[in-house]
Amino acid sequence: MARPRFVGLALVLLSLLVYLPAGQHAFLLYDDPEYITENRVVQAGLTSAGFRWAFTTGHASNWHPVTWLSHMLDCEMFGLDAGAHHWVNALFHAVNAGLLFFFLLRATQALWPSAGVAALFSLHPLHVESVAWAAERKDVLSACFALLTLWAYVRYAEAAAGSGAGSRRAAPRYALALAWFALGLMAKPMLVTLPFVFLLLDYWPLQRLAASSDLRTSVLPIAPRASLSLLRALAEKWPFFLLALGSCVITFIVQRAEAVLALEPYPLWLRLENAVVAYASYLLKTVWPLDLAVFYPLRARIPGIQMAVALGLLAVLSWLAWRNRRRRPHLIVGWLWFLGMLAPVIGLVQVGGQAMADRYTYLPLIGVFLAVAFEMGVWFSRRRVASGVIAVAGGLPLLGCLILTERQLGYWRNSQDLFTHAIAVTRDNAVAHINLGVAFEREGRRDAALREYEIGLSLNPRLAHAHNNVANLLDEAGRPDEALEHLREAVRLKPQAPLPHDNLGTLLVELGRYDEAMSQYAEAFRLNPDDPRPHYLMGKALLRQGRGADAITHFHEALRLDPNDVQSLTFLARVLSADHDASARDGRAAIAFAERANALTAGSQPFVLETLAMAYAESGRYSEAQQVVRKAIDLVSTAGEPAAAEAMRQKLRLYESNQPWRESFANPPTKTSAR
Repeated sequence: MARPRFVGLALVLLSLLVYLPAGQHAFLLYDDPEYITENRVVQAGLTSAGFRWAFTTGHASNWHPVTWLSHMLDCEMFGLDAGAHHWVNALFHAVNAGLLFFFLLRATQALWPSAGVAALFSLHPLHVESVAWAAERKDVLSACFALLTLWAYVRYAEAAAGSGAGSRRAAPRYALALAWFALGLMAKPMLVTLPFVFLLLDYWPLQRLAASSDLRTSVLPIAPRASLSLLRALAEKWPFFLLALGSCVITFIVQRAEAVLALEPYPLWLRLENAVVAYASYLLKTVWPLDLAVFYPLRARIPGIQMAVALGLLAVLSWLAWRNRRRRPHLIVGWLWFLGMLAPVIGLVQVGGQAMADRYTYLPLIGVFLAVAFEMGVWFSRRRVASGVIAVAGGLPLLGCLILTERQLGYWRNSQDLFTHAIAVTRDNAVAHINLGVAFEREGRRDAALREYEIGLSLNPRLAHAHNNVANLLDEAGRPDEALEHLREAVRLKPQAPLPHDNLGTLLVELGRYDEAMSQYAEAFRLNPDDPRPHYLMGKALLRQGRGADAITHFHEALRLDPNDVQSLTFLARVLSADHDASARDGRAAIAFAERANALTAGSQPFVLETLAMAYAESGRYSEAQQVVRKAIDLVSTAGEPAAAEAMRQKLRLYESNQPWRESFANPPTKTSAR
């Protein structure tokens, strides 16, 4: 076992080395906010409330509690250090390469073919997306549990074929495989086809099925371990199928409301055609992994010649695998592994608007790698090829994969690089244009962002979030009427999304249409009762109407939902400190809220510091108020905001005269944004 352990360790270390640059990558603006950077439950780390949320939420259109707990653990340990989150993904990928090697070695007794499969798995560029994308933790995590499940199943099959003490070990190993499988499904439901992989393994290499007795292969020097009928083999696995069925039901319920698209824009015939072309495209990108993109748009029409070529390719490969099922069983097993594991995400039930996705190949490509590596082993062994030639023949494809993986990994450094590349290698990619616009907007390049949004909407006017983003920029540019049209369209296209309702409400507040605005905020809260933002925005809207007491109630409600919501803490403290209505003021409470907000922002936010100074002044602690507001003045002066600095100096002069600040919150002159 010394050599296998050395090979396994080398595979793990090589994988870690290849993905080391991912530690310098930033979080992306695509899915990462939903999973990590804007998910307050995940950012709180491992808490009892977070644990309950993980098992009860359908957030992000998925039920994968183990994945949520994994992200929470990362935040508990590393906070929002993007490099650490990426390195954890890389570590899982490296462990998966080792697990795959040892599982195949245990099942086949073939060292170098097993190592070849694991090396291709580790280095192939199609797997960059699963590893380099923090939000795709579910891929590498579920794969880890899947490979542990397969390992435990092989151990179970060995024990079940034995007798005496050996056979008594079968039940615990079966239970262990079932437990790993359950955890895998709770990391990503794509594993529902894994029980069918067990049947493939029963045929070859475990040779447990009666049909395995006609195998005439010299690939493996092992004899059949049992002789199960197919019906008995299926019955043996009923708990696995039951878990898979439960996962399918939960996934359908969760995705039905949000992610599963209606049949009208993507009719069944188009989805069937796309499924055939996607299978062929995955194979092409496996052999020639160039022009990989984070998003491949689903086309409204697939050319007939492309469909015919794809269908012909799949038919020929299926025929070859079937014809050689006895002499080369690895071909049929690998081919069916690939086809079966891709089936849940091939697009027959369309989730999202993508035609295909590199991340979907993470486990299915093991089947292709298995067929190729073991076929090379047969070919070389029959021709007695020298070991040096074998090393070169196996090493060159791996070297090519290594080079292309390093190149592809570079595109994942940040959102701008990623989506610029996607636009360059795909056609009519509305999603890529929209996300590039978001990246530009975050950099303050609003004109460039608006241009990308408009290109995206010209390609696909049904993107609600694009209308929302355009509206925000138009509002900032002083074009509220145009912004209003886009926000109403966003709400029409995606009425179940809270954010467009929040943003529409905020724009209506700016236009003085308060009753309409409050109804939008109420709808946003109905759609997501755990979100404090609608109550925070209601509070601000009520302040503009001079209804401070009502506003305070909503700020308190926002803080009930999230005690660490800095904006609600700050505005509540501000009203309690400075409202012209004496009945609304409470300096003592204002200090508590303002100090909490200041602690959460580490004393770095001028607006929070200014509010804390107001609270101190309301309570007669003028020297502290002066000290704090001077710090706020220094920060805004350094940031080049002279108007804000002068406004704070007015407050400082009052505090130096032992006078508190008073403020009217009705109809403030500046706009607010719900983003």
